[in-house]
Amino acid sequence: MTKYLCILIMAVLIATNAADACTNFLITKSASGGCGNIVTYAADSHTLYGFLYHNPAATHPAGSMRSVIDWDSGQLRGRIPEAAVTYNVVGNINEHQLTIAETTYGGLEPLQEQKGAIIDYGSLIYIALQRCKTAREAIRLMAELTDLYGYASEGESFSIADKDEVWVMEVIGRGDFGKGMVWVARRVPDGHVCAHANQARITTFKYQKENKWDDPKADTFNSADVVQFAIDHNFYSGSVKDFSFSDVYNPVDFEGARFCDIRVWAFFNSASPNAFGKNAAYWDYAKGNVVRRQPYKKGMCQTKDNFPTNRLPLWIKPELYVTIHGAINEMRNHLEGTELDMAGDAGAGPFGCPYRMRPLTWRSGGAEYLNERTTATQQTGWVMASQMRGWLPDHIGGIFWFATDDAANTVFAPFYCSMTRVPEEYAEGNGSLTRWSDNSSFWVNNLISNFAYTRYNLIHPEIERVQQAQEKDFIARTASMDAEAQKLMSKSAAAEYLTKSCCEIASDLVKSRRVLFQNLFMKYMDGNVKNTDPDFRFKTDPATPDIPTLTQPGYGQDWQDDVAKKTGDKLLIKQ
Repeated sequence: MTKYLCILIMAVLIATNAADACTNFLITKSASGGCGNIVTYAADSHTLYGFLYHNPAATHPAGSMRSVIDWDSGQLRGRIPEAAVTYNVVGNINEHQLTIAETTYGGLEPLQEQKGAIIDYGSLIYIALQRCKTAREAIRLMAELTDLYGYASEGESFSIADKDEVWVMEVIGRGDFGKGMVWVARRVPDGHVCAHANQARITTFKYQKENKWDDPKADTFNSADVVQFAIDHNFYSGSVKDFSFSDVYNPVDFEGARFCDIRVWAFFNSASPNAFGKNAAYWDYAKGNVVRRQPYKKGMCQTKDNFPTNRLPLWIKPELYVTIHGAINEMRNHLEGTELDMAGDAGAGPFGCPYRMRPLTWRSGGAEYLNERTTATQQTGWVMASQMRGWLPDHIGGIFWFATDDAANTVFAPFYCSMTRVPEEYAEGNGSLTRWSDNSSFWVNNLISNFAYTRYNLIHPEIERVQQAQEKDFIARTASMDAEAQKLMSKSAAAEYLTKSCCEIASDLVKSRRVLFQNLFMKYMDGNVKNTDPDFRFKTDPATPDIPTLTQPGYGQDWQDDVAKKTGDKLLIKQ
């Protein structure tokens, strides 16, 4: 891949769409308890090597051209004129605190491909980050670029936020019916939270004949033909008022609710356990029970009577603040505390593991079954929580909290949006899916998480205890770093201070993670559990200081009872 992508997939390793299973949570500043606007994103793919890439600010001579490299395939799609000035980008945030993330929803099959199109969804993200200062600018540019050069991807939901506003934008290509895409963007009301996870979420909206980009009260933008296009091509029959973007361009089905919107439900349930969480109809929908006035069959022309009547709201007003650490922890959800918690069913094994190996669906006795698709998943390449704080100068206000591998077992480290370099442990080229690196954040975190999967109920709590303490420490340290950076006389001096500080934190973190794996391995090897204190100092008998005391907890009574039942007399000790 080229330098223009911020966080990349090694092209030779791509076998599947890296973004087909992502999750975004959007938290507005009045809902974050004083943490600013926040956007989270998990990039989930079994063929994604997680690392952080930095694209520095630059000026470009007149006539310069930019190569557009498809984010999924790594292939050159074409070239477009380069901007005279491009901004510093760290991960998915730029130097002006603009953040863009996405989830892929696919949508209607006739609209998923567009011959000759140049701009794919990944290019949209990173071109906009390099060229725009605000969310509104990004929405406008993304629409204009695809009108000019075509849209080369499936349906996408984008999270687009700056220090002042948070927007959700949903797009789908015009297929071979025309160039570019149809789209709608809605501003999340301050004090609310929103989410999307591989299912289009915007339903009805206030259609705009002409977008009022400069109106501070504007809360909806859309392509002029977003409704008429659907009518013209027999995707929708009805009025503009009743038109639902999601229900026309990405009709929700059992899998859209159970695999995708259930992650939205989990976030909303945590943020509003009473007003939202106690609504039985929402939970029933999240389990895949989609209710319609009239049935819908794939490919039929939609009317309002075919739309589901029990969809989740696009956003809610939370009962509890979702702070930056709260947002990070929301990315670790496995449907804990619900009837679908995978740690509590037969597939969890004797050690309560809430993970299932792929494929996502499987067959038995002629019927098809599923494994739950939760927010936290083993195939995550990298995960982020972008924090935009308008009360600070831009070069200090934007923090990109970033981690590699499974959110539930990794640790998020802070990276400021003005950083001038990336630490070696997180850098492109330091290892790959086929090349080991001892100081790669991705590989060190995978050592820990994959070991945890073997005896999850014992090992994960140890990981979580360390993880939570480290992240709380990092959050406290950023407050001090903010203060020190503000004392410096120039932006460049502050950027260098923040770069040096973050690189040290990240390097030390990877070293500590490597030691954590070593301690966990020593403690839990061979099915034994050696006795330690919280700092992993082994407890021994004074007479034998090199031989730790230990326990052998075995498999648990429920598991043993199940084995006895299924094996009959095979393992019975006979008197």
